[in-house]
Amino acid sequence: MDTYIEQAGLGSILTKVRAGERLSVEDGRRLYSHPDILALGYLANIVRERLNGNKAFFIYNQHINYSNICTNLCKFCAFGKEKGHALAYEMTVAEVQEKVRQRLDEPIREIHMVGGIHPDLPFSYYLDLLRGIKAVRPEVHIQAFTCVEIHHLAQLAGKSVDRTLRDLVDAGLGSLPGGGAEVFSPRIRQATCEKKLSGEGWLEVAKIAHRLGLRTNATMLYGHIETADERLEHLDALRRTQDETGGFLAFIPLAFHPKNTEMAEHGNTTGINDLKNIAVSRLMLDNFPHIKAYWVMLGPKLAQVALAFGADDMDGTVKEEVITHMAGAETAQALGHTTLIRLIREAGRQPVERDTLYTELIPH
Repeated sequence: MDTYIEQAGLGSILTKVRAGERLSVEDGRRLYSHPDILALGYLANIVRERLNGNKAFFIYNQHINYSNICTNLCKFCAFGKEKGHALAYEMTVAEVQEKVRQRLDEPIREIHMVGGIHPDLPFSYYLDLLRGIKAVRPEVHIQAFTCVEIHHLAQLAGKSVDRTLRDLVDAGLGSLPGGGAEVFSPRIRQATCEKKLSGEGWLEVAKIAHRLGLRTNATMLYGHIETADERLEHLDALRRTQDETGGFLAFIPLAFHPKNTEMAEHGNTTGINDLKNIAVSRLMLDNFPHIKAYWVMLGPKLAQVALAFGADDMDGTVKEEVITHMAGAETAQALGHTTLIRLIREAGRQPVERDTLYTELIPH
């Protein structure tokens, strides 16, 4: 296979990958422009197996979206709604608790909770949300509030991001999800989400969280108007931040879903585009321990294939996913853990149940 890679013109990159050397942004350009997806997958799989062997991780988790009322109203988002819109909603703490209570018979390890940038809810509401979940399910890990939400909550509280995070941790916060990163490029943010926290602001919140010992994830929303260079700038910024803090757990490339958004004229991503982004991410983000193939956005079948293209994690059971489905996702709302195990096994990998922080719980 090495001969095949050399014949594909990627011999110099193969040499770096074999030696564990960092790829340059120019190497990334070559990978993004290369037409041979199998060659990219082979290279990414070298890194994937060096870091995680044959393991493929999943978690028993539950998603809760407490409100979709949002002042940002990004053009690529079908979830956020203005207050007063027919589809706008906000949940009380009791309603969130009921969502948790409904699944007490399941071995849920993590509750993943995000929402919009709500104009009116006070900071105390978010603390009460965390406390309310812990009151119903004390042992659960709560991964909640993107860096964008944290910045908003700090403004609401009239406190520093550091102090705000400390208060949230005291109320039950365990880690931060990776959403809101989108693409860091100022051009993209101006064109698609001009009201949203800047890329630099997102990275700064992540750094503060890491300094406090909070682990976080990172994402990139691809497949709309961004260029390959803008993707690489995004990956390089994440890589440099990880060099500084070491606080990122996983990177999740998120495929853009255009339906019901203001960017509906842009088509869905293709399978090749999806696999290429996973492979290039694995190769560029040498200091990230995990790359997720998020089945909700990719679909279970392509997520299976992605386990041979650099990904080592399929996320989890999810239970009730709203954000992507409002943008036209046709995947299921949930996958049972037995289905995840079967998908991973069929892909030739060893299924390993994990917790949020990637402690290995149960090999299957």
